[in-house]
Amino acid sequence: MDRFVFFGGKGGVGKTTVSSAYGLKCARAGLETLVVSTDPAHSTADVFDQPFDDSPKPVEGIDNLSVMEIDPDDEVERHLMETKRALGDQVSPAMVNEIDRQIEMAHQTPGAYEAALFDRFIDVMRDPDPYDRIVFDTSPTGGTLRLLSLPEFLQGWVERLLHKRKESVDLFERAAIGNQEPRRMMEGDPIIARLQERKETFEFAKETLQNEATFVLVVNPDELSIRETRRAIDGLSDHGLSVAGLAVNKLTPEPDDDESGRGARFLRERVATERERLDELHETFDAPVVAEIETRVREVKGSLLDEVAAELDVDV
Repeated sequence: MDRFVFFGGKGGVGKTTVSSAYGLKCARAGLETLVVSTDPAHSTADVFDQPFDDSPKPVEGIDNLSVMEIDPDDEVERHLMETKRALGDQVSPAMVNEIDRQIEMAHQTPGAYEAALFDRFIDVMRDPDPYDRIVFDTSPTGGTLRLLSLPEFLQGWVERLLHKRKESVDLFERAAIGNQEPRRMMEGDPIIARLQERKETFEFAKETLQNEATFVLVVNPDELSIRETRRAIDGLSDHGLSVAGLAVNKLTPEPDDDESGRGARFLRERVATERERLDELHETFDAPVVAEIETRVREVKGSLLDEVAAELDVDV
């Protein structure tokens, strides 16, 4: 199994429960494990009954397991301030206010959220010690696909910016005469250095996701969730990423044979419908079904989380 394991899927399918259960499974097997959540509702804190923040914190009462919760809004703000600081050091004072305005506008556009989170994911992947396994509880499928497509998209964008910047520096140096203008040697240009650093970051991310990461999609036994899962698999495939398994969550328990009331009839009809959806997942998807998890009456935590972990046929 790869060091990095991502659990994705449509919003509300139970990614936090399943990813937390898998993290627990790894920890019980003796692996030093970190669960990384980007859920703004902080559901991981509810699963383990303790608060977490954006620094890894050991889970009380469970050996080898730590959790960190990345707040998306805080990450966007941090990303904004770091970008302002990086560019503010490289432009004239007269341009700083305009640069700040442009950066703030850029961070209000679609994609800024994913870009900020992706930078934080890269930080975790670049410095994974002391963890043997890092489990990412990702955002809903659409956002995840945008996030995972960033390396390929931004790598090409940075390469074009790098080319233009080198051209402009070259033209500036040709135009400089004697000591009348300060010469800017391309080798020491801070903007070129910054662009080159970003390019290398995206290259690292792309290679790591393709070669050192495993993707598991959580799916509910309903038509909408299955359609979303098909789109997710196609989207991941477009970026050279494959899905290792499907964790089917929130299956309806079947009533006992001697139950015959209205509730029992409803449950049997629902189970029959879900069985059709489950057969579809088994028969028409290349990715194997690695879990069939029934809905619990109570919130999944404590001993119930161990039960769900035992139902996950995902290698540790």
